[in-house]
Amino acid sequence: MVLPNKGDFVLATHGPKSECISHMQKDYIQANTNGRLHSASEPSISPLNRGFLYGDAIYEVWRTFDGVVFAWDEHWQRLEKSASALFMKELFSRDYIFSEITRTCLAFRKASAYTGELYIRLQISRGCGAIGLDIALADKPEFVIIVQPCFGLSDEKRRTGLKLTVAKTLRRNPISALNPAWKTGNYLNNILCLREARAAGSDEVVILNERGEITEASVSNLAFVKDGVLITPPLEVGILAGITRSITLSLAVNLGIPVLERVVKPEELSAMQECMILSTTRVIVPVGLIDSISFKVSPDSVTEKLNQAFENYMQSSARSHPELKVP
Repeated sequence: MVLPNKGDFVLATHGPKSECISHMQKDYIQANTNGRLHSASEPSISPLNRGFLYGDAIYEVWRTFDGVVFAWDEHWQRLEKSASALFMKELFSRDYIFSEITRTCLAFRKASAYTGELYIRLQISRGCGAIGLDIALADKPEFVIIVQPCFGLSDEKRRTGLKLTVAKTLRRNPISALNPAWKTGNYLNNILCLREARAAGSDEVVILNERGEITEASVSNLAFVKDGVLITPPLEVGILAGITRSITLSLAVNLGIPVLERVVKPEELSAMQECMILSTTRVIVPVGLIDSISFKVSPDSVTEKLNQAFENYMQSSARSHPELKVP
């Protein structure tokens, strides 16, 4: 998980709330490699693992809310789509993986004594085998689960909003190449675009596609508000079909906020009144600046209205799915 500037994100309980924890709780990360529990600081995969060698892997990230894994089914379905796109025909069963996630969360709790909300990352690689790009060389899939505290937005950043910069050096992978809709182990494009933004003193990046259209941030979808209308780039511009994005659009409709999925160009940014990033762990985060263009960040904004609605949705979901509660 990429964090903006030091101090911008804090360990979260619910939504924007935070809690004070010890150094041990903050720094310890629990891992589970193919069923073996261990500290994430220990080596665990073979040098011949194709996820390590080639990025030949898929992944998903969940967060907990009230100790319940949020949007489990939605993320698992997207994982299956990514597996299909990469011709990974063998996949672990969802029940088995959830049982391993539960074991990993319990081990993390015991090792760190941390009681707040959790960040859960599952990566599945095609496995190991002789060196070579041919997928027929792979033997069997392998998995790694990582659990750590879930980070929420600090009070200061929620008050001012994040600062973003439009990437100028690189563009988003086109759909006809490595489709951004697939959550793969290859994030070099995102990494280098974020590096450019961080070098410019920004928290996050706005990545354009080859046609110069706005796509998304490094690990988050983007949305804007103009004259009370929620506007977000469509999937066709080359973005991840974000779970938080999808839920936010539905919540907006329920709240009577008009929704429009359309192409957005950088030259339109000055006409937008609000901007937000949408992701599983960060949920809905206000953006205060994109380069020199400022956006409204206030308690009466559409962004905050959606953020509150999303937190209510997570509370309802947690109550409805006690079977997804982890230790």
